[in-house]
Amino acid sequence: MEKFKTFILMFSLTLLFMWIGAIFGGKSGAMMAFIFVGLMNFMSYFYSDKMVLSHYDAIEVDESKAPGLYAIVRRLTKKAKLPMPKVYIIPDRVPNAFATGRNPSHAAVAVTEGILDLLSEEEIEGVLAHELSHVRHYDILTGTIAATIAGAIAWIANIMQWGAMFGGGRDDERGSNPLLMIVLAILLPIAATIIQMAISRSREYEADAGAARLTGHPEWLESALIKLENYNRQGIIHNATQETSHMFIVNPFSGKDISFASLFSTHPSTEDRIKRLEELKQKMYGNISQKEEHSKRIEDFFK
Repeated sequence: MEKFKTFILMFSLTLLFMWIGAIFGGKSGAMMAFIFVGLMNFMSYFYSDKMVLSHYDAIEVDESKAPGLYAIVRRLTKKAKLPMPKVYIIPDRVPNAFATGRNPSHAAVAVTEGILDLLSEEEIEGVLAHELSHVRHYDILTGTIAATIAGAIAWIANIMQWGAMFGGGRDDERGSNPLLMIVLAILLPIAATIIQMAISRSREYEADAGAARLTGHPEWLESALIKLENYNRQGIIHNATQETSHMFIVNPFSGKDISFASLFSTHPSTEDRIKRLEELKQKMYGNISQKEEHSKRIEDFFK
């Protein structure tokens, strides 16, 4: 089912991209857009993981170099019945993590040095369970393709805007209307962002729930999210870009994601995520006394 959803997303965004190309250059523009988006989909499917890991200077580690981290990933993958992914550490003090790859057999999980220093072993397990939930449901492929095409749409829209300002475009039919090109140049990037945002927000909730069930302890992830949210308000991971922000467990731009801009965040608010985890925990735990101490910390966080 998840593979089918990914195909539908690729097909829908390809049609959207071809429509933009047709407006910009007629039939030839649509054909060029089709070729371009085909190449983008190919690159996204086979090489997006390598590109993003390289972008963040991630270093692959094995059991001898990071025994504790490797042991957690191996334990979770066995429990989830997933192939063992490659494990990477990003040399950055800002705590965060993400997963990438085109499917469970070609997956990788990456964590920053900061997250290993900040979180307890149980909290790290909650974070990694969240990322492996993304792997299991092919979220990493879907999100990457959506982000790639959304970024390309924004780039093309920018070209259209400059073309309209300087009298570009064809002399016949729709391409000669600079006003239409300016309107599209403004609206299309917003539409692309909304598509990316909707996909990212829904998958974050699902991955949180998957992590809670995989570990059996929703409070581990709740505690990790609180710490990560607080820390990421103070700094941004090196080389962070809006195009890859959806991949991280918490938005690396949390500190700058305020007011109107928050409407276009690729992540739901940490408060909403914790509330949903609390609801799930109520169903999982039979004895409310088991949660009292942790619930008090949650209340203190939102005061």
